[in-house]
Amino acid sequence: MSALERAIMHSKKIGIDECEIVTIRKNITTVRITDSEIAEIKQNFDENFGIRLIHDKKIASIQTTNEENISDVITKGVRTIKTLKPRDFWNGLPEKNEFSQLDGTFDKKIKHISGAEAADIAQNMINNSENKKIDTITGSLNLVYENFELNNSNGLNFNNEATYISGIINAESEQSTLPVSGIGHACGRTLSKFSAEQIGNDAKKMCINSINPKKINSDTYSIIFDPYSVGELLSFVIAANFNFKTLKEKKSCFSNNFKKKISKEEFNLIDNPHIPEGIGTKSVDGEGIRTKKNTLVKNGVFTNVFSNLYDSYKEGEQESSGNGIRMGSPLGNSAEPIPIAAPHNLIVTPGNNSQEEMIKDTKHGLLIGRLWYTYAVNPIKGDFSCTARSGIRIIENGEIVGPGKSVRIVHNLPKLLNNITDIGNDQRRVIQWASLPSIAPSIKVENISVNSI
Repeated sequence: MSALERAIMHSKKIGIDECEIVTIRKNITTVRITDSEIAEIKQNFDENFGIRLIHDKKIASIQTTNEENISDVITKGVRTIKTLKPRDFWNGLPEKNEFSQLDGTFDKKIKHISGAEAADIAQNMINNSENKKIDTITGSLNLVYENFELNNSNGLNFNNEATYISGIINAESEQSTLPVSGIGHACGRTLSKFSAEQIGNDAKKMCINSINPKKINSDTYSIIFDPYSVGELLSFVIAANFNFKTLKEKKSCFSNNFKKKISKEEFNLIDNPHIPEGIGTKSVDGEGIRTKKNTLVKNGVFTNVFSNLYDSYKEGEQESSGNGIRMGSPLGNSAEPIPIAAPHNLIVTPGNNSQEEMIKDTKHGLLIGRLWYTYAVNPIKGDFSCTARSGIRIIENGEIVGPGKSVRIVHNLPKLLNNITDIGNDQRRVIQWASLPSIAPSIKVENISVNSI
């Protein structure tokens, strides 16, 4: 009998109504790049345990790194339950179910990768970034092997192996009227679908095309958001509005628009946890609930929300959407005892036109490659702020006329979604640092006010 099985049995023996134990074992290989060379290679092994105890509808949470003392930790946790407030709406942890491994989520090569092999990938990223106009290259590469195990006292026992890879390069140039930079990024679950060359080339191209930027006048523009910047908006502005808890608490800018039109009908937003190579792809969520494809916006209409067990029960629902997430760093899951509600892979359905065709159809606009400092100013109204600092191109009469300096955008999400005029066919997998994974194409939006910095 394993230590986890003993701990579950111990929880039953001392009279706990429900006990849930999540186990995360990770091999993390990180390559850090500074001053255009590999500065550090680290390989770490982490093992953590998260415990959720439910008794008399009171919920306690505990964490430990010692498998052998989980039973003792549970005994101590019982003492804290007495002081807690009961959650009368709680309706139980899930029971035993049958699960399967999804394609495109595990790679033996990543599981067994050596530091030298990881360094070769990172060096390839550097080599493809180099150019006589580029002075400094920084970045990182993370490769993660994870064993996720979930057990509870209702008979659920789930064990899954997964791998993740993510690389980013920031190329900088001072051979200009002011310093400029370019970013390259790629992520996935297997080495065969990961391109170190693409990361380097994208960073180099954006940086070189940003040299000698011109001041952008404060004005109203058509803006083409590149996939990486769309991912930023999805993570920090858009996603939270489709959280069931946020909707019910009237904190979503779409709280009064459920089942109503909220955007141009060309816009479709889907949470798909089953797509191969998706950073958030998984067959079950962090609570053992089967995951499923969830259409949040269909042809411009707000059709669905995402939730975990706790929020679903609290709002009178009998089941969650399978979106209980224990978000880990740098990738994958964690042993957080209490999961949050979040999308798995937030996907904007691609359109038919290339980014080049979108540019040709733009009279007075900007192409924005990267957004920084993106946050909601007034979430209930949908107001947000962001700064475009990299990869800004000025468009006049269907042509790119040169690079642009940084600008600030203060805008409104409902207005943005209703002013979409084109969606590109250039979907890319994107994950912002410590944030949500997404799969996004370029998106063109009209009538955005831009403030010169």
